[in-house]
This record gives sequence, C-alpha cells and structure tokens, in this order.
Amino acid sequence: MFEAFLAGAAQIFAIDTLIYMTIGSLAGIVAAAIPGFTITMAIVLTLPLTFAMPPLQGIAVMLAVYVGGYTGGLISAALLGIPGTPSSVATTFDAFPMARRGQAGRALSLGIWASFFGTLISTVVLILAAPPLALVAVKLGPWEYFALIVFALTIVASLVGKSLVRGLIAGVIGLAIATVGPDPMMGRPRFTYEVEMLMAGFPFLVVLIGVFAISQLMSEVEDAHRARSPAGLIPKTVDFETRSVLKEVLTRPLNLIRSSLIGVFVGALPGAGGSIANLLAYDQARRASKTPEKFGTGHADGVVASEAGNSATAGGGLIPLIALGIPGSAVDAILMASLMVHGISVGPRLIMDNADLVYGMFVAMVVSSLIMALMCVATMRYFLRVTEAPTHLVVPVVIVCCVVGSFALNNRMTDVYLLGFIGLAGYLLRSLDYPLAPLVLGVILGPIAETNLRRALMTDPEWTTFFTRPISLLLLVAALASILFSVRAHARLARKTGIGGTTQEQQGQ
Repeated sequence: MFEAFLAGAAQIFAIDTLIYMTIGSLAGIVAAAIPGFTITMAIVLTLPLTFAMPPLQGIAVMLAVYVGGYTGGLISAALLGIPGTPSSVATTFDAFPMARRGQAGRALSLGIWASFFGTLISTVVLILAAPPLALVAVKLGPWEYFALIVFALTIVASLVGKSLVRGLIAGVIGLAIATVGPDPMMGRPRFTYEVEMLMAGFPFLVVLIGVFAISQLMSEVEDAHRARSPAGLIPKTVDFETRSVLKEVLTRPLNLIRSSLIGVFVGALPGAGGSIANLLAYDQARRASKTPEKFGTGHADGVVASEAGNSATAGGGLIPLIALGIPGSAVDAILMASLMVHGISVGPRLIMDNADLVYGMFVAMVVSSLIMALMCVATMRYFLRVTEAPTHLVVPVVIVCCVVGSFALNNRMTDVYLLGFIGLAGYLLRSLDYPLAPLVLGVILGPIAETNLRRALMTDPEWTTFFTRPISLLLLVAALASILFSVRAHARLARKTGIGGTTQEQQGQ
C-alpha cells in the first residue's frame, strides 16, 4: 500500500505533470467563470489532449480542470451575480450582495478558502470511506432519489423572499418550465403547442443564464447615468484580506464540515451533483444558524456553505467510480471513459489491480486543490479589473458571453432566442419583486423528481413503497419537518419585522 502511494505520488509531483495540472486548473477556472460554459464542457475539451499522456498524468490534468471548475463559478457569481455554473447558484445569494456593498475581495476569498477546504475534506472522506459509502449509495433506488429531491424542493420555502405566495408562485413557474418539451422517460412532446422552438424544451443552462444574467444586466442599465459611471457593477475599492478571511473560514468549522459532508454524500449519488449540493448545504447552514435572517444579505456563512458544498462533490463523485466503477455524474463518466481509453478496467477491482493509479488520484485531488487556491489568490486581482470598467462597457461584453455560451450548448439559434425571451421574463418578474431563486430551483429539480417518480412507479405501482423503505421514509419525514420549520420561522420573522418576510430579496438577483 505504502509503495503504491509513493509510486502514485512520484508521478504526480513530476515537473511536467505539475505544469499540465496548473494549466488545467486555470482552464477550469476560466471556463466555469463564463456563464454557459460548464465544467463538463471543459472536461470534454480536455479529454483529447490527455490521450498522449500516461494514464495517471492524463487523469491528474482532468482532475485539475474538475477542481478548478467548481471554484471558477464563484467569480461571476460574486462579481456579477451570475452563477458561472449550476453548482454556484447558491453562491450568488450572499457573495453578490457582499460584493455590492464593497467587499468583493472578501467574498472571493471566502469562496476560495471554502472550496479549498471542501475539496480537502471530501478527499479525506474519499480515502477513508469510499467502499462503505459507495455500497450505501448504490443501494438507493428511485424511491429514495425521489424522496431526496422532495427534500431538496423544500428549500423553496427558505428562498421565498418577502412574500411566501410570490416565492411559491415562482417555484411553480420553474416546475412548469421543466415540463415543456419531450418527457424524460418516453420522449413524447408536452406543452409544445406545435411550436418548433419549444420542441426541445427549455435547456436548463439557458434558463439559468436568462433568469440570473440577462435580467440582472437589464436592471443594471435601467439608470443611464449610473451605467456610464466608472464604478462598474460593483464598488471599485477592493480589499482581499486573504489571511484574515482564512481565519474567518476556519472559525466556522461546523458549517465547513457539515457543508462538505453534504457535498460528499450528494456527489456520491449517481445523477445528483454540485447543482443540488450547494443549495442543500446553503439551506442546512441557514437552518442551523442563530441568525438566519442575515442569509441573503451578504452573510459569510452562506458563501462558505455553498462553496464548500459544491467543491466537496468532486471527491464524493469519485467514491462510486473508484469503489464500484459507477460514475456519479457526467464528469465522472468522462473520467471513467478516459481510464478505459488507456486500457484500464474500471470496477471493484480497480483499487486492487491499479493501486498506484488510485492513490495517485488521491494525491492529485489534494495537489489540484492547492494549485487552485494559490492560482485564485494570485489572479483574483486581475479578475477584479472588471470592476474598474463602466457598466455600459461591461454589460455588452457579458451579454455576448451569455449569447455565445447559450449557442455553444447545442449549436442552435433557437437557444439564443429562448435566452432573450427568458431574460425579459426574468426582468419582469424581478421588477414585480418575485424571487428568482425558487424558479431556478424548480427547473433544476423538477425533471429529476419526475424521472425518479416514474421509475419508481414503473418498478412497483404501489405508491406506499415510498413509505415502507426506511431511507425513503426518513427523507420524506425530513422534508415535512423542513417545510414546517420554514413556515414557522417565516411566520415568526414576519411578526418580528412586521413586513412579512426575510431579507432575502437579493437572492433572486
């Protein structure tokens, strides 16, 4: 074992491997920072470049892209209020308000260190508990997955903003959007009304970019005088406070560990991933907080929870891949394909037949997180140059990135037209004070819930099975408790403030 570890570490610490990993980490950060360019897309583009490399070197480069990508989404989420990837949606809730009040450097530093520790914690769990966790994950059926998504949907109650009714309406709109287009099981068109543009439905990333990015950019240029000012989208004066923020993150050990473990667990579930992990971690941090009313106003706990949760899914996703040969996400499937291209058989015997490779992957995860943290700390100042540009210059550039990203998803103009329509609708909802976060949550979780519900009923038509399987019952009870807790907390805060709600109106921005 120790010899295998040394053999794997020796390959990772080779100069050429470290250089390639550094380039890969930078590529992942940049790709994830551009709205519309996903981590999966960055990994896919990296895959052909690794064919000529030794297996472990190629996998290490892809892991560097993977880890860098989970952090890159933080940059646009904090600076522009636009999640670069679905896994950074919850980061916008507090990082963006924090940046808007002149603490952009602190918001970025919080996210970077939280991502760093989240990746480290997930790697430790990966090393110590991969086989038993993977065994638990593969025993979950569609009943447990549906119950998990129902539990995740209860987050809507935490994100409703000032009005519970408006928040729930936004959530229903999101679920309705998710039903347009071919159904996920049979492929039959629904609610398309023979309109060609709707035949493929609303791509999730197009909705995400339109709701968060386009509507935000339209709001920024409402005031012509403010748009021409050199203050940009966020204040110009930035203090990074890297060391003090590191201490600030370390003073939140419970939030850090809890959010990371949520990320590990969700990452180990096939079909889940960072898009669910960051929302669940954020919600649980808010529920556990003594000051939940501060969430959504630029609270450090919210940034730490979201970034630790989504980064920890990187290690969690490798658990079923290494232990059982089952990919936990699309990115893990690409990693598995890369191993197979190099002639390595992926399955339960992977760690026995290729111990040096597996231990090398563990070392690569730790090294990737270190490279990511150092690179982000070193380059943050350059990313923040965007704050020195006037809004009327930044907005068109970001819109072009959004349009290119939307077009690149499927190489079709229809997605660009949908982007404009959804962006306008998002702007109207924002103007009417509807929170946008529940809408996006409905679009993310709706198809997953529907797919697993139908699979469960096709396997066993008896609906009581949801309540006779222990884990499914536990998750449904947790969902009910979550709803009751949220409604009670919302009512209590409404009585206390006298205005009927939380201060999370920024969450939809």
